Amino acid sequence: MAFINKRKLTRMREKMGPAACVRHLRKALQEGQLAVTDFSLRGLAEGLIPDGREFVDLLNPQGQGDPDVPGLLEAVDSAAFKTISGQLIYTAILEAYQNPMFIGDQVTTTIPTQFNGEKIPGVTGLGDEAEVVDEGQPYPRAGVGEDWVDTPQTTKRGFLVEVTKEAVFFDRTNLVLDRCKKVGDSLGINREKRILDLVLGVTNNYKWRDNAHDTYQASTPWINVNASNGLSDWTNIDDSLLMFSQLTDPHTAEPITVVPTQLLCHRAKVATARYILNNTEVRVDPNANAGTQQYMVLVPNHQLIQGSYSILNSPWVDARYTAASLANTTWFFGDYKRAFAYMENWPITTVEMPANSYVEWERDIVAGWKASERGTVAVRDPRYVQKNTA
Repeated sequence: MAFINKRKLTRMREKMGPAACVRHLRKALQEGQLAVTDFSLRGLAEGLIPDGREFVDLLNPQGQGDPDVPGLLEAVDSAAFKTISGQLIYTAILEAYQNPMFIGDQVTTTIPTQFNGEKIPGVTGLGDEAEVVDEGQPYPRAGVGEDWVDTPQTTKRGFLVEVTKEAVFFDRTNLVLDRCKKVGDSLGINREKRILDLVLGVTNNYKWRDNAHDTYQASTPWINVNASNGLSDWTNIDDSLLMFSQLTDPHTAEPITVVPTQLLCHRAKVATARYILNNTEVRVDPNANAGTQQYMVLVPNHQLIQGSYSILNSPWVDARYTAASLANTTWFFGDYKRAFAYMENWPITTVEMPANSYVEWERDIVAGWKASERGTVAVRDPRYVQKNTA
């Protein structure tokens, strides 16, 4: 759609009415039919506020000495302008917050919560306790034990985004939108790093049955560190799957069914991972003749690697490897959404500054918004992920 200038906005407002016009524009922005760059702050003010041209003229810094200006500004109905400019602010922040290079949402399950840290209850499995029920005899009652995981306290992060009178009058739309994008980018990067640090084992907050544990363990109560298993060929995937098959339920000692879906690695191993997972055929020596060419046979790759695994990497993955001094040969494997959660009190949200506030008068703020998100990343069950080192 072409740039929405003040004439188009004025015609829409007069034809549809202010409320319907606002609903139409908000929906178009939310659905991506319009972009934040299709608008200007000055055009919004002139097109959506009755007598908008006069309103913008009143914002002229040279006219602030007029004693009638403050009263005139307060009398202007700028609700439509604030609503749509607020949607622009939110959209610009959200676009940066949802950077397609972030993988945090791919490795966590978002769980809405109203609590600042909580105990996630569960029950222990029954295992192989099924009994024979003789004719006419009562069925035995299923007795299960209590199980739980404590998640850490949530944290709130946010910024203020303000639109000054000068920003509207001089039409500094790009400046305001750039500021919004920096806000969204900063909140998104912070969330991404917190998630990756937990996924990579840089930080640990798993608390199971009131006992704190590191996510990755080389010994009981579970083993999910696979040493001397660098990523070089299909045998490393097979070795990792073998370790998963040896995990057992801590209450019943029965095997746990782990179905890995993702392989996370440093950029240095991405090409190797693609080579291993996407081969059509692999040369295999079935008799262990030290790779002697004459004994090698071609085997379809899908017979060696059964399953479909996505490869995860990003610049932030590599950066967290470096920050944690992890060797770039270390790789991670598992069902991440089963293992990790993002406990979310509220997603990225904007709240409008109250009208006629002191800061509005003190700093010539036409409109302002508070952008924030609150949540924390938590370990649900570390048995569903594995750390492999070379």
